[in-house]
Amino acid sequence: MQQMKRLRELAQLFFKMVREEGFASTVRRLTGFLRRRLRSKKGRFVPARGVLERQRAENTAAWPKISICTALYNTDPCYLKEFIDSFLAQTNQNSELCLADASDAEHAEVGEIVEAYHSERVRYCKLAGNGGISENTNAAAKLASGSYLALADHDDILSPDACFELARAAAAGADFIYSDEALFDRDWLRPRVGHFKPDFAPHYLLGCNYIGHIAAFPAQRFWQVGGLRAQFDGSQDHDLFFRLTEGAKQICHIPRVLYYWRVHAGSTSGGVGAKPYVTQASIAAIDAHLARTGVSGKAREGMFPSTYKVDYTISSEPLVSILIPNKDHVDDLARCLDSIYSKTTWTSFEVVVIENNSVDPATFEFYKKVAAVHQNLKVVQYEGLFNFSAINNFGRNAAKGAYLVLLNNDIEIITPNWIEEMLMLAIQPHTGAVGAMLYYPDDTVQHAGVITGLGGFAGHSHKYAHRGHSGYMFRLATVQDFSAVTAAMMMVPAAAYDAVEGLDEGFAVAFNDVDFCLRLRRAGYVGLFTPWAQAYHCESKSRGLDKKGEAKERFEAERARLKQRFGDALLHDPFYSPNLTLDREDFSEAAVLSKD
Repeated sequence: MQQMKRLRELAQLFFKMVREEGFASTVRRLTGFLRRRLRSKKGRFVPARGVLERQRAENTAAWPKISICTALYNTDPCYLKEFIDSFLAQTNQNSELCLADASDAEHAEVGEIVEAYHSERVRYCKLAGNGGISENTNAAAKLASGSYLALADHDDILSPDACFELARAAAAGADFIYSDEALFDRDWLRPRVGHFKPDFAPHYLLGCNYIGHIAAFPAQRFWQVGGLRAQFDGSQDHDLFFRLTEGAKQICHIPRVLYYWRVHAGSTSGGVGAKPYVTQASIAAIDAHLARTGVSGKAREGMFPSTYKVDYTISSEPLVSILIPNKDHVDDLARCLDSIYSKTTWTSFEVVVIENNSVDPATFEFYKKVAAVHQNLKVVQYEGLFNFSAINNFGRNAAKGAYLVLLNNDIEIITPNWIEEMLMLAIQPHTGAVGAMLYYPDDTVQHAGVITGLGGFAGHSHKYAHRGHSGYMFRLATVQDFSAVTAAMMMVPAAAYDAVEGLDEGFAVAFNDVDFCLRLRRAGYVGLFTPWAQAYHCESKSRGLDKKGEAKERFEAERARLKQRFGDALLHDPFYSPNLTLDREDFSEAAVLSKD
């Protein structure tokens, strides 16, 4: 009975996907799903045997030596043996394991097990007492002879290529290195899920410790910044990562699973409920980082456990200019303006409606009405043919604000402090564009950042995910770095807008925001997304792309223009992972993972 019910549900889901996404897209998604299921065989993240053999044959003596530093405390004997065995199986023999044992007298078997493994590559010391995770790990680090350290937990597993890949990156000059990881329950060769991370994303790190395992760094640098600090126990690695990356010159992300994180009741991989002090420790670590870097702000708990938010100080009241292009569609515009004026808590703003060839007399009557009611609203007339970029550039010339908001006329504000949430990011040095969380009217995600390469060009992160979802690795719940955000609701410092000469008018309809954000990045600015500024984007899910006649030709021309300007770099978004699919917007694992 249950099987029949499940089959009916699957059938309904299939036909729903066909209606919403088309048959071809649905088949591609189903094929990817089946491939992932089939790849759940043993060792799907482990390099092929031939790759491991070539690594073992390579002379790594000239590479920096990697010292894996681990604190032991009443470690489960089975877990400990698995962990040490995973180290001894490393393809790079120019490495060592440093173990500091704080186990109590009732767990003397911990030391006995290590002694059975005694060798030049396995260093061990028995501590007089338990000083906590930071002090114990520092003791392990003092045993190290390697020029690079890496931290590992006593109940986890190292991939056989971990020390090889870390040392290779160190030899190339990286002074902070981190990798992808996987979670497992019993058998590390059959992991539950992979955590595929972006390249270094400093704002994302403020929102959660996405770096996790495994990270490596120069031993000298570790001691220079003070090692691990006991006052941050529970989030001691989060605190350490801030201090190490603050002065790092070359941060390297290795997009490979080099670490297997065991999920059990006592580990943070099983949730912070196992260690409730983690939250306060992370908040303290973030606040300390802000103080060291001269940023005025205060951290607090985020939307979900293990996530955090920084409330940056806004010390002045700059004028914010809200630019809204419009052609007729009075109902949409009225709803948009009503939401702005009835909900917005920021008072220093102006609205610039950019009129573009409306034909309905009721539209102009509406303009007169709202301008009479709101002294901070003006209507300017753009007489050219529809060109989203040109219209907004025209509006920018009429704007007086130090910060601009590009806003579609079918946006309805949800969060009253939306300007504050976007502004506190826009005022930070080097910020180029800030995007908001946009929902369809049915409370599914329309925009949560733009990822280049999706579909060959660009797509929206987590599109169609349900409101309230945390997203992949909390990416729907944290302020974070993105290559691009949508111009449907985007805040830009006017100085940054002018520095790149605004939107490129060669993109009349499509890809103008993607091109704009990528040019900002080329100029040294960063793009950010915040889930704390929310609005409804009332466009229809079924609107689709331009696929007929002149519209199709224009769309193809604009797509070609984007490709010509940025080339294959579009396919390699640094804030996405090459191990995630480019076929969908849901952060699914790629159908094929590289093992070379």
